Amino acid sequence: MVDSGEILLHSSGNEIGIQGKTLIPVEKIKAIFIPDRVHLPDRRYDLDWLRILAFALLIFYHTGMLYVADWSFHVKSQYLSENLQTIMLLVNPWRMLILWMISGIAIRFILAKVSLGRFVVQRSYRLLLPLLFGILVIVPPQLYYEMNQNGDLAIGYWEFYRQFFDLDNPLFKNYSPGIWHHIDVNHLWYLRELWRFSLYLIFLLPVLNSHQFGRAIDWLARLNGYMLVTIITLPVFTIQLIIDDTKEPLGFLFLVYGYILGWHPILWQRLKDNSNRLLIFSLICYVFFALFYNLVWKNASEELNQLLLIGGTAIYSLDRILWVMLALAFGFRFLNQKSSKLNYFNDAVYPYYILHQTVIIAVGYEMTQFKLGPVFEPVIVLLATFSLCAIGFEIIRRVDMLRVLFGLKLNRCYQLPTIIFYKSVTTLLVLGLALEILV
Repeated sequence: MVDSGEILLHSSGNEIGIQGKTLIPVEKIKAIFIPDRVHLPDRRYDLDWLRILAFALLIFYHTGMLYVADWSFHVKSQYLSENLQTIMLLVNPWRMLILWMISGIAIRFILAKVSLGRFVVQRSYRLLLPLLFGILVIVPPQLYYEMNQNGDLAIGYWEFYRQFFDLDNPLFKNYSPGIWHHIDVNHLWYLRELWRFSLYLIFLLPVLNSHQFGRAIDWLARLNGYMLVTIITLPVFTIQLIIDDTKEPLGFLFLVYGYILGWHPILWQRLKDNSNRLLIFSLICYVFFALFYNLVWKNASEELNQLLLIGGTAIYSLDRILWVMLALAFGFRFLNQKSSKLNYFNDAVYPYYILHQTVIIAVGYEMTQFKLGPVFEPVIVLLATFSLCAIGFEIIRRVDMLRVLFGLKLNRCYQLPTIIFYKSVTTLLVLGLALEILV
């Protein structure tokens, strides 16, 4: 005897049913997690190039964080500039959102080709192993230099690193808690959230892959351009208006945007056809946002007029949407071309990303001791950062153990005992970090 609501798996293994109700083929259940392949395009080289350029932009942006006044960062140069804020506002609103958008598009491509289980396993290994290695090895120097600049440290790095793993050490009592007390992800939060967002997205797939939702997106794609931009901007505006910390909600929103718009042919063609118009509107929106930031937001008191605040938030939201659309439009228009260098740069993305902020902070802190001036110092920091990341990548891509720790595939095939040992160790590490992140 079974209850009327018990799920029965029939002996054929091909159908699932509820007692007394129509049987549902297993393939139909699997299908709701697979995106429609009707418009599945060939490889989109422009998205690869945009991803590479977006991560390269992070190096310039984080170097700028050493020198921009009033914006907090782990360490600061003695050469600070308020004017740099206006320049950095050109990329600040959308620099991460374009990465989330591309990540969402990439997930749609992957799920069209691999099973859901394989997707989760591959994503966990590729994101969580580099994240764990980064947290324990790459990120600690950032805290070391931060504590040095704040005058809270009077020991060498190796003594600091030994004490770093003492979670109850009073040395770190003034530093905000991270994933484990003072041990935090810092700039590697993107890897953590990309893994979490990938899991969250799975629960939305039955809706996002449904025919009804597909028809809604088709209707959206054919709307007047101004209406289309307004509808896409509204969720961004709402999140910014009601949530204080928008980093994660907006990241997930743009990941979903990327998934649902991933290869919609009408939308991509419209982006391409209107790329010049998007450039004009994006620049106008940036000018208004920069004016609002410098004249109102920057000097705002708690009694800031609510209508003025809502207006500024609307401009900020629109600015984010327009610049993401502009990047996608110009990428599709000019960068959708195969190149022999593309595979090399694709492999370089994660190593550069994982290494770059620690290099910037270390080099920036050391360089500021020499008083080189506001021009030579940032130039040297940039050159040193790209050079050291390039050297690091050349070493990483040649050593399989390092390749795994930086999110790259193995170069060689190994014997079965080696593979079993590797899988056992890495699975334990990945599961431990996964539980820490989720719980």
